Amino acid sequence: MGTIILGELIRQKIIERKMTVTKFARSIGCCRRNVYSIFGRRSLDTVQLRKISDVLEHNFFADC
Repeated sequence: MGTIILGELIRQKIIERKMTVTKFARSIGCCRRNVYSIFGRRSLDTVQLRKISDVLEHNFFADC
């Protein structure tokens, strides 16, 4: 099994929720550019990941 890229899981969940990157960025309090940066990350700060989990209604902590 390969390394899990957390940012890719987040990107997939945004697509599943049919949410735009702009709307998602506003929901987590950042800009679109930062969201695209998140998509390439393998890990995130726990506070930011909690906020993303709440917005996307998915427990990303269980995926790590």
